[in-house]
Amino acid sequence: MSKCQKQKVSPSTGPGAVVFQSRGLTKVYQMGEVRVHALRGVDLDLYSGELVVLLGPSGSGKSTLLNILGGLDTPTEGHVTYHWWDLTGATDRELTDYRRFHVGFVFQFYNLIPSLTALENVAVVTEIVPEPMRPEDALNIVGMGDRLNHFPAQLSGGEQQRVAIARAIAKNPAVLLCDEPTGSLDSTTGIVVLEALESVNRKLGTTTVLITHNASIADMADRVIHLSDGLIAKVHINEHKKSPRELHW
Repeated sequence: MSKCQKQKVSPSTGPGAVVFQSRGLTKVYQMGEVRVHALRGVDLDLYSGELVVLLGPSGSGKSTLLNILGGLDTPTEGHVTYHWWDLTGATDRELTDYRRFHVGFVFQFYNLIPSLTALENVAVVTEIVPEPMRPEDALNIVGMGDRLNHFPAQLSGGEQQRVAIARAIAKNPAVLLCDEPTGSLDSTTGIVVLEALESVNRKLGTTTVLITHNASIADMADRVIHLSDGLIAKVHINEHKKSPRELHW
């Protein structure tokens, strides 16, 4: 059992506890003879139970930052810690266990298995973690309890995305990382998906980070972190959050 798996039961998760802390986070990609600076020294704290929107145009560093927080990528310089544990010093095995036991991912594309029902798609992840949620319960949280036995081809895009969210939360992750989860959806369907994410954040207390280039979505966040050219340009706290139904784009 890796160090990351052993630490599963003991992170501090009370209100206001620091979940992620990054200092001097820098990422440089070598594209042939060109060096691309995706992140340029990002200092950031993320807290237990909050819903954060990372806002910025394409190329601002949003996805790179999310991928590093999720253990899908590593920085060129700087450090990022998850609770007390330095992810930058983790082995490949430890990062694999970190992603498996601590983090749920939701992407723009649903990546459901076509030959499995909604229930079966969610059940797949419950077999790899020690304390999973019942797949039926995860689907109920996102409003898909009446579509358990439908295959992806029988579901709309928004319904498939809600199944993908249920799959992400069924392993009871402490963190939910979402990369443009409404990017391929129309506004009406996107609002339903955002309601599902808000419900997860509210009911489960899951620290939720959501990437978008859509400024309207930022109104539902506790905090909005604006990125530009690999730097944090501004951090905004929403004193009066809007519900997804109040958003327009």
